[in-house]
Amino acid sequence: MSRQFDAIIIGAGQAGPSLAGRLTEAGKTVALIERKLFGGTCVNTGCMPTKAMVASAYAIHTARRGAEYGMTTGPVSVDFARVMARKEKIRLESRSGIESWLKGMKNCTVLEGHARFEGPTEIRIGEERISGEQIFLNVGGRAAIPDFPGVDEVPYLTNSSIMELAHLPRRLIIIGGSYIGLEFAQMFRRFGSEVTVIEKGPRLIAREDPDVSDAIRAILEQEGIHIRLNAECIRFARHADGIAAGVDCTSGPPQVVGSDVLLATGRRPNTDDLDLDKAGVTTDARGYIEVDDMLRTNVPHIFALGDCNGRGAFTHTSYNDFEIVAANLIDNDPRLVSDRIQTYALYIDPPLGRAGMTETEARRTGRKLLIGARPMTRVGRAVEKGETQGFMKVIVDADTKDILGASILGTGGDEAIQSILDVMYAKRPYTTISRAMHIHPTVSELIPTVFGDLSPAT
Repeated sequence: MSRQFDAIIIGAGQAGPSLAGRLTEAGKTVALIERKLFGGTCVNTGCMPTKAMVASAYAIHTARRGAEYGMTTGPVSVDFARVMARKEKIRLESRSGIESWLKGMKNCTVLEGHARFEGPTEIRIGEERISGEQIFLNVGGRAAIPDFPGVDEVPYLTNSSIMELAHLPRRLIIIGGSYIGLEFAQMFRRFGSEVTVIEKGPRLIAREDPDVSDAIRAILEQEGIHIRLNAECIRFARHADGIAAGVDCTSGPPQVVGSDVLLATGRRPNTDDLDLDKAGVTTDARGYIEVDDMLRTNVPHIFALGDCNGRGAFTHTSYNDFEIVAANLIDNDPRLVSDRIQTYALYIDPPLGRAGMTETEARRTGRKLLIGARPMTRVGRAVEKGETQGFMKVIVDADTKDILGASILGTGGDEAIQSILDVMYAKRPYTTISRAMHIHPTVSELIPTVFGDLSPAT
């Protein structure tokens, strides 16, 4: 006989625990299944540990610039073991907090093991079989390993295994010039590694506008990070000095030799070992679970939240998935995935905050556009902090005066972007923010000025 629950949640990532809390508060009996680490990617291999390491790298970098601020420190050395110990403390405290919360939650039964479907309402975990009226999949994703020649013949790191490093790489090769790769590139360069980023495309982070991409490349190269673009034939081989990464680039040596290699070439969903076919749940060609605007799969009582549904690979999109499901199922408050505005950040230093469309995307719509931009060298707060790299850019519909998108690459950009995002959600014209009085001195106070400098796109 199987145990019966009102709801089964598979995965204790960003959406699962919060959903369990709302469902149990609503009087539902819930089984939450986790096969590995409570907290999912964010807590264990994503946001929390990486941003802890970014913070260490920032402190080290600032200390090296101490003379600029009137501080005499002497030579700055890096204790990599202490960097990793700090990261681990933050990670473990967050993980244990989530686990304790779930295991102490009334009407929530926590099961640890690998969940597999045995039918549309039946799940097996080891020797135990349970069933639920509703099932919520929050199984996350993992690093995608590209089929490069020789990749199986050399040791390599992923975003997960690099969290466990006991040594500081002498020469770190990073394959992939997007968000994960660039954050690790800068932090390890600041820790003291020689770093080379190899990217197949013609520029870094191709989804961003060319001016943003070019500015980020300049920031990284200024810190001594080597960038190799147009690498169309990446391959690996063992080398007397470590690992050789072969590249066919428009310029530069035909191969790069490093002591360690990080593969940062994208993610894949953890959907290939759930036996979804036994439940009748469909996936797309990449393995992402297909969902509608309320995150229902093709099987009406089964939902998919977070990275596994392909609707956003960020912690905040996963949490918003939870909010959408809870609003629709518990609060009688209709909410849709299509209601949300794309937003995210890249946590290099300085960070990039993004909201809505890029300029490239906005131009494709055929609308009449107004564009405003301002370099961070003309932002008082940035000048005072001695952090003037980057710029702000906003895009507006000339006819409706709606804000279409914004990019803030600069100190505080990940926070300042929120004021623009809130006006976009309020569906108010850009004049709402351009007439606001902001606190001085801040980065945000210059946002109205940027909107005041709008000019027609050419």
